[in-house]
Amino acid sequence: MDRSVSATDLGGAMHDLSLWGLFLQADWVVKLVMIGLLLASIWVWAIVFEKVTSIRRANREADVFEDSFWSGGSLDELYRREGEQPTHPMAAVFVAAMREWRRSAQRLAGGEWMAAGLRERVDRAMAVTVQREMDRLERWMVFLASVGSVAPFIGLFGTVWGIMNSFAAIAGMQNTNLAVVAPGIAEALFATAIGLVAAIPAVLAYNKISSDLARFAARLEAFAAGFGAILSRQTETAMGAADAAQVPAPVAE
Repeated sequence: MDRSVSATDLGGAMHDLSLWGLFLQADWVVKLVMIGLLLASIWVWAIVFEKVTSIRRANREADVFEDSFWSGGSLDELYRREGEQPTHPMAAVFVAAMREWRRSAQRLAGGEWMAAGLRERVDRAMAVTVQREMDRLERWMVFLASVGSVAPFIGLFGTVWGIMNSFAAIAGMQNTNLAVVAPGIAEALFATAIGLVAAIPAVLAYNKISSDLARFAARLEAFAAGFGAILSRQTETAMGAADAAQVPAPVAE
C-alpha cells in the first residue's frame, strides 16, 4: 500500500463518510472483504426466500394430499392418480410404500407371502424416502449456518486489516488528531458492520427454517407410521383369506 497516498487521504480536509465513500476509500483487501460479505448476504436472502416458499408449498400440498388419503377412498386409485413421479414429499412417501406393497401383493397371488419381511420392507422404503425428501428440502442450510457463524469474523478481519493500515499512515504523518484518525477507523469498522448485516439474518433464518423443517419431518414420519399400520392390517387380512386370488386394495381407515 502507498503510505504517502494513505497519509494524504487521512489528512485531507474533507472526507466522504457516506457508506459509498467509506467503501471507495478503503484498502483493496477491505474492499474484497466487503464485496464478499455483500454477495453472501444477497445469497442468504435468496436462500431464505426459496426455503420459506418451499416449506409453505410442501405443507399446503400435504394438507391436500392428507384430505384425499383419509377420505376413505381407494388407495389404489390415489396411487394411480399420484403416478410414478410424485410432485411433493408426502406423495413420494405414499408412492414408495404402495410400490413396495404391490410388489409383495403379486407374490401373495403366487402363494409366496412373507408377512414378517413385508412390514420391514415397507417401513424401510418410507424411511429412505423421508430422508431423501428432507435432504432435498435442507439443501443450502449448511451455507446459512456457515454465514451466520463465519461472517462476523471475516468482517473483523477486514476491520483489523483496515486499522493496521490506518495506524501505519497516521504514524507516517505523526498526527493523532481525531479528524485524521476517524475516517480511517470508520472505513475499517464498516467491514465489521457488513459482516453483522450478513450474519444476523442468516442465524435468525437458520433457526426458524430448521424448526419448520423439523416439524415437517415429524409430519412425514407420522404419516409413514400411520400408513404402515394400515398396510400391516391389510396384510393380516390378506393372510387370513387363504383362498384369495388377489390382495384386496387397501383403504385408509
